[in-house]
Amino acid sequence: MALTLPGHSAPAVGFEVPLEMLAACHGRVQHQCETLLRLVAHLQTHGADRPAQEAASAVMRYFDTAARHHHEDEEQDLFPALLESMAGSDAVCLRELTASLCSDHRLLEQRWASLRQQLLQVAEGAASTLADADIPGFVRLYEQHIAREEAELLPMATRLLSDVELDRIGLAMRSRRGVVALTAAIAPQP
Repeated sequence: MALTLPGHSAPAVGFEVPLEMLAACHGRVQHQCETLLRLVAHLQTHGADRPAQEAASAVMRYFDTAARHHHEDEEQDLFPALLESMAGSDAVCLRELTASLCSDHRLLEQRWASLRQQLLQVAEGAASTLADADIPGFVRLYEQHIAREEAELLPMATRLLSDVELDRIGLAMRSRRGVVALTAAIAPQP
C-alpha cells in the first residue's frame, strides 16, 4: 500500500483508502483554522457582515460534523485496530500515544464548544468580534495534534494494519457518515 503523507497528492481520496482520507482531513482542518484566523481580522475591519456570517457558519458546519467524525474514526476504529495489531507485543508506547491523542481530542472539543458559541453569534450577525476567543491557541493545538498524528500515528498504521483491517476501517468511516457504497447504490434492483 502506498501512502503519501502528509497532504495527499491524489485529487480526491475515499473510504477505500482510510489512512489517506484521515490525512486529507488534516488538510481540511488546517484550511478551516486559516479561515478562523482570517475571520478575526475581517471582523475587526468589516464587522459581522455577510461574508463574516457565511465564514462563521461554514467553520461551524465543518467542526460540528467532519472534525467530529474524524475524531470518532480514530478513536472507534483506527486506535483499537492499532492496539489489536500489537497483541502479544509491548504496546505501551502505542497505548500512550493513543491515550495522548484522545486527550487532545477532548481538549479540542472543549475549546471548540466555547469558540462555537462565539462563532454562532457572528453567524447570526449578533457579534462583530471574536476578541474573547483564543483562536490562535485553538489553531496551535490543532497544528500540534495533526503534526503528531502525521509523524507518528499514520506511518505506524501504514506499517501495522493489513489491507483487510484497513477495508474494515474504511467501511466503518463510510457507515459513520451514512454514505452508501457506490456498488450498492448502483446495483440493479430485483
